[in-house]
Amino acid sequence: MKISIRPEAIRLVCVAAVMLAGSFLQAAEWAVPMGGNTFRTAPEPGGNSVQRNGTVAWSKSDEVFSVYFHVDRAADLHLQMKAAVRAGRSTITTRVGQAEFNTVVEGTESAAHEIGNVKVADAGYVRVEFQGVERTDDVFAEIDELLISSDTDDLKVDFVRDNKGGMFYWGRRGPSVHLSYQVPREINLRYAYSEVTVPKGQDPIGTFYMANGFGQGYFGFQVNSENERRVLFSVWSPFKTDNPRDIPKEQRIVALARGPEVHIGEFGNEGSGGQSFLVYPWKAGTTYRFLIKVEPDGKGSTVYTSWFGDKSTNEWRLIASFRRPMTDTHLSGFHSFLESFSPTYGFIGRKALYGNAWVCDVDGKWHECTKARFSVDATGGGRHRLDFTGGSDGQSFFLRNCGFFGETGRPGETFSRESSGISEPKIDLSALPTE
Repeated sequence: MKISIRPEAIRLVCVAAVMLAGSFLQAAEWAVPMGGNTFRTAPEPGGNSVQRNGTVAWSKSDEVFSVYFHVDRAADLHLQMKAAVRAGRSTITTRVGQAEFNTVVEGTESAAHEIGNVKVADAGYVRVEFQGVERTDDVFAEIDELLISSDTDDLKVDFVRDNKGGMFYWGRRGPSVHLSYQVPREINLRYAYSEVTVPKGQDPIGTFYMANGFGQGYFGFQVNSENERRVLFSVWSPFKTDNPRDIPKEQRIVALARGPEVHIGEFGNEGSGGQSFLVYPWKAGTTYRFLIKVEPDGKGSTVYTSWFGDKSTNEWRLIASFRRPMTDTHLSGFHSFLESFSPTYGFIGRKALYGNAWVCDVDGKWHECTKARFSVDATGGGRHRLDFTGGSDGQSFFLRNCGFFGETGRPGETFSRESSGISEPKIDLSALPTE
């Protein structure tokens, strides 16, 4: 039997096929919230760049706000901003690399406004800058999201997606990276020693370079402001709370000694305990040394004592000595980390060299630490931020984070550094200052 097919039917089938194919080829879309991915980058960091509602609103024409997201390959991107004005209209300039676009924003209800198309040549972070040009109201605009779409096959885009668990705050701070040192097992350890050098230009405000971490606390130095830097030594209480006022008297950290000009106090919000700090003008490019002693007192408590100094001058300064109750332990969990603690400065890169790490056992024998395991916090582990790495460089380990650079480290990797070539640190332990 002969079957005839009418031309109209063929045309209908072809149209349906084209429509079906188009539905599968629809561009992928992403909405990048300003609240967790934006920083004021000019004229300098700071200001109220992100409002409490997660939008960015500003009034000065010299202010630049930068949004960052990561692509896993070269891509063609179409960009829009979801924005509103409080009244009238504004013109916003958007820059992506060498490309520049002007967008007129109108309407008091947040809506998509066209920016334009850009080509990204390589995998890595993309920086999108917003700057106000003209306005008729007191602010240029309130921007909620950067909207991205792309036809690039299988493109993966990473950024801070939402504020669950306060991730807008943690994401803007950036990922923290850690080194866990390999030490002898089944040996009681008393001392941990290390040296830290911050390369010049790698010391932005809001950075903590933690040198000697241990099972019950940490010891390192910070950049607190343009005019102040600190050496910080803290010990957690055995009582678990973020409010130091809740700690029962019998479980509080007791200060036994402090060095000259050292402040003793308490800390909270990350567990609670005893804290000490010395305001000290340490400098990038100079190597500093850190020594911690951990020793049970034989009465159910453990005493933690720390010393710090400029290696080039053979300086040793007592920072503090604390007693931790309900604790009978030797040194454990020797580690270092690099942390940004300021969301305002979380877009600026930082790096530190961690070298000449040693531990000393209770018999006075020193052991060099030439291997360390690399890890990252949940900000990096959850792919909210990918600008983190670590490794070894000659006789030092290094840690690097923030700055939205293109390299991403591999958590769980073990690094090996070259031996320092000395038998042990040259320290007269009996001559260390006690006050």
